[in-house]
Amino acid sequence: MAATTAGVQNLSGKSAGQESPVFGAAIEGSLASRLAGFLQSTLGLGLLGSLLVYLALPPCNLWPLAWVAPVPWLLLVRQAELTGKRPYRALWLAGFVFWLAAIHWLRLPHWTTYFGWLALSFYLAFYVPAFVGLSRVAVQRLGISVVLAAPVVWTGLELARGHLLSGFTMGALSHTQIRWPAVIQIADVIGDYGVSGLVMFVAACVARMMPWRGQRLTLGPAVPLAAVVLAALGYGLWRTAGDHTRPGPAVALIQGSIDAEIKADEKKLNSVLDEYLKLSKQALDEQPNLDLLVWPETMYRYPLFTFADGFKPPTDWASTPAELSHTSLKNLRDLQEYFRAIVEDKYGAPLPPPLLLGIDAVHFSNEGGNHYQEDYFNSALFVNSQGEPLSQYDKMHPVMFGEYIPLADWFPFLYRITPLTGGLTSGTKALSQKLGDVRYAPSICYETVIPHLIRWQVLQLRAQGEEPDVLVNITNDGWFRGSSELDMHLACGVFRAIEMRKPLLISANTGFSAWIDSEGQIVQQAARRAADVIIAKPQLDCRQSFYLDHGDLFSGICLTACLGLAIVELWDWRRKLRGNHPAEIKPPW
Repeated sequence: MAATTAGVQNLSGKSAGQESPVFGAAIEGSLASRLAGFLQSTLGLGLLGSLLVYLALPPCNLWPLAWVAPVPWLLLVRQAELTGKRPYRALWLAGFVFWLAAIHWLRLPHWTTYFGWLALSFYLAFYVPAFVGLSRVAVQRLGISVVLAAPVVWTGLELARGHLLSGFTMGALSHTQIRWPAVIQIADVIGDYGVSGLVMFVAACVARMMPWRGQRLTLGPAVPLAAVVLAALGYGLWRTAGDHTRPGPAVALIQGSIDAEIKADEKKLNSVLDEYLKLSKQALDEQPNLDLLVWPETMYRYPLFTFADGFKPPTDWASTPAELSHTSLKNLRDLQEYFRAIVEDKYGAPLPPPLLLGIDAVHFSNEGGNHYQEDYFNSALFVNSQGEPLSQYDKMHPVMFGEYIPLADWFPFLYRITPLTGGLTSGTKALSQKLGDVRYAPSICYETVIPHLIRWQVLQLRAQGEEPDVLVNITNDGWFRGSSELDMHLACGVFRAIEMRKPLLISANTGFSAWIDSEGQIVQQAARRAADVIIAKPQLDCRQSFYLDHGDLFSGICLTACLGLAIVELWDWRRKLRGNHPAEIKPPW
């Protein structure tokens, strides 16, 4: 036994119970070598890029990181061959992990939305391998510099993402830059997607300068990097110089803190109403001469009933259409009487302010015989000082899985396993309501996420001679428990204001209510998941917007280039299949 112990001591230089420095260093060296090898693999670089982009977005908000975060993906574009048997599957996995983390809040409303979270992440994950693959076609096959190829491909794919499967733009690279307004003013020319392309351009210049896989360090791309960033900043400073505005209205944005489930509980209906009445009184105490008072999406809990001309109700209805309509209108009159008493008693103001209320609306029409049809709308209702409805905007872009279930018209049981009782009917037209000298255009919830929708609405209203001065978004983000969804939704609103060159006012249940000016500056922002009131006094902007007039022209060119690169890849693959050994030719994925 002693001989054995001595042998151990002689071999290691230490007693049997002590660690050998040589052996420990070997282990550490092996781990470091393996980690370094993994980080240079397709999966390792893919996951590293996903991590860096995630850190640049909410909730981490390390926004300067966005300018270099895509570099690991771009290094994959630069190298001659991708490692691994199925590199594009590895990149899809990296994208899947990124989106699972970035939009984790999608699982919060209900257990069934876990399926929507997984499904959306599964779909969005394809954009990472698509970006790397198409960029590699341009760089490796056509000899185009990564400095040009990467931003073009990224911009085109973001445009595609904003349209496909009803459109999803949250988590864009551009949205990381909302705290640097000078650099994002160019969105009124190239749009939200183009600003993402600008960020990717900088990352591509950095990636091109780095030594990688036998390619030397080069400082040449620093010149276009500096030139483009300085040009964007110069444009931003020029665009925001001078006074292009005139005084606007005084608008109260009411933000309650009501968990989304409570509004569906009839026993707690009065508690919802009480909170919003209390906050509205607070707003009137602070600013009695308001031009408009705004409540968030669906926070006015008494529904509005409307009926088609000549509607004949079934014989088993307990109330007549006239009685239902009278009840709806009486509730609105009573609400304005409550506000009238406040302003008359304390301030001698003759009338309460007009209201913009988020309301559930039900429209009845006959289908023939004793049958009738009910259409349910998520609506924004303008109400005058006497409590009379002025105009109604019906949400045009219902949220998949949130306001309707795909295929549920054929399989109604799908609604029984969700908190939804049925699907919403989509509205068909934009609305501009004039109050005093100011026109307001409402949108509801997710609609500010879709750039082309807001642009289409403003253009439609312009064609009718009713172009709005102020955009107003009402939303209920109580479903998302104060998560980073609130930050991502707000970032979308910043870009809609710049693109349209119009102030955007947001009234959001649980947050974030906000006053955003026409240059994308968040002038005032309410607290997260808390009751709050904002008295906004937006300035009305007289500037024109190239983006409003011409839309996604720049991004459309980039998307066309993406389609061209895809054709080049498919054509080359088809040519190889016609060769002598087609069985050996496998698709890259």
